[in-house]
Amino acid sequence: MTTTSTPTRFGRARVGVQRFGTFLSGMIMPNIAAFIAWGFITMLFIAAGWLGGWHPVSDLLGGFGNASEIGWPGAMTALAQSEDGATFPQYVGLVGPMITYLLPLLIANTAGRMIHGERGGVVATIATMGVIVGTSIPMFLGAMIMGPFAALVTKWMDRIWEGKIKPGFEMLVNNFSAGILGMLLAILGFFVFGPVIIGVSAVLGGAVGWLVSLHLLPIASIIVEPAKVLFLNNAINHGVFTPLGVEQVTDAGKSILFLIEANPGPGVGLLLAFTFFGVGQAKSSAPGAAVIQFLGGIHEIYFPYALSKPMTILALIAGGATGVATNMILGGGLAFPAAPGSIIAVTAAASSPAAGGIGNLLVVYLSVVLAATVTFLITAVILRASRRRDLAAEESGADAFGSAISQTEANKGKKSSVLGTLGAGGEAAAATDAGGATTTAAAPIQSIVFACDAGMGSSAMGASVLRNKLKKAGVEGVTVVNQAIANLDGTADMVITQQQLTDRARSKSPQSTHISVDNFMNSPKYDEVVEMVRDRHTRQ
Repeated sequence: MTTTSTPTRFGRARVGVQRFGTFLSGMIMPNIAAFIAWGFITMLFIAAGWLGGWHPVSDLLGGFGNASEIGWPGAMTALAQSEDGATFPQYVGLVGPMITYLLPLLIANTAGRMIHGERGGVVATIATMGVIVGTSIPMFLGAMIMGPFAALVTKWMDRIWEGKIKPGFEMLVNNFSAGILGMLLAILGFFVFGPVIIGVSAVLGGAVGWLVSLHLLPIASIIVEPAKVLFLNNAINHGVFTPLGVEQVTDAGKSILFLIEANPGPGVGLLLAFTFFGVGQAKSSAPGAAVIQFLGGIHEIYFPYALSKPMTILALIAGGATGVATNMILGGGLAFPAAPGSIIAVTAAASSPAAGGIGNLLVVYLSVVLAATVTFLITAVILRASRRRDLAAEESGADAFGSAISQTEANKGKKSSVLGTLGAGGEAAAATDAGGATTTAAAPIQSIVFACDAGMGSSAMGASVLRNKLKKAGVEGVTVVNQAIANLDGTADMVITQQQLTDRARSKSPQSTHISVDNFMNSPKYDEVVEMVRDRHTRQ
């Protein structure tokens, strides 16, 4: 039976930071595909791109060249000035409008929906448009501030006349109130928010420039690498590095900030060290974990290894700092965010001609190799120094690695099926009520949701694992999906979460059967869920 423990002050603080980080990354991560699309369009069609100048269509899409010479009727143009001072019509293209309007508006809409559904998203988008046109730089930070603010104001406004609108006037009141509020917030954004965000962006950009000029950027790894183990990396990476990095790309064609957290070198170096010098389950599972981490970009899979030997976090810091220093000295960077942090995504983002082409790609590869090598060597020394003690603990039956997996998922605050591929055996899952007692419902289970903070990545793989187990068990008519806790709507029959997230999931979906699991590493947990589902169907 799973019990509910009183959270410590540190635990409450960690959960609070995680929630804030989840909110920040929740604005960016659902729109990563749009960032990647913009990155590819930039890589192919700008003047310095792979296809730039190759064909008039490239000029049209990239937004350069003389429109009167290309002659594509109907496309949007703007006046440009040549070196001799003459003006000519130039196609706007896709690159500029996407980074200026599309990406910030997507972020604002996502933020608004997170707070107040569709109405919040619409008003947030209108308000952010005022911030965008009131400034001359990409307004990612502006969207991340104005979007939530506008949605909150809309939510407060709706409470004023909730239940007081006469029947038949709902649509009139709702549409006009949202439109008028959106107009007012857009004006506010134009005259107030825009200048403030420009100042904030200048301060943050100046801080990054100061670190680079003093060659201090590698010290960011002292914060980033431990934060990854505590699952606070999304707040840093997507909340700060991505917006600032995109602004750098508009000036330099690439940004080192995209590689501070996403470099797969430290993780694969750690896992290779466990492959050669680890013991027991950690040693046997490390090779497969290295493949998932390096090629799949799921960095969380190496966190239990670091937690089983906390000293290895120093190796991760050293490896991360080595990668950052390499890119800083040799000028390596990415043209767009590498999400997930797979070597495949890194290759695509580093090979852009605007970022330096093959030369830049080789620098980035070197940063990955050196980061992996440094992490591997330091981790190997740590593991060798404690090998005799680890072997004795293994023989005595102590499961430090299994405990580290549990701690990893406690730190993450959500279930992880990726971690579930690392081992077998362990605690059983238990459906819990508010007091932690096991509960049993008689109704058949037809929909199961793996709920986590972001609703992406590991939870998707978890749903896939359970779907396969249900299929092998011959259980049909059960839908298994992954979803963010914020998006739970109360319709799921069963919700599976990590223990520290169960209360949050229960508040969003109180009528569902909730499965609270301490250790998602072990496949018997999924087997017991299958048995529970089959038993409910049999009773029916």
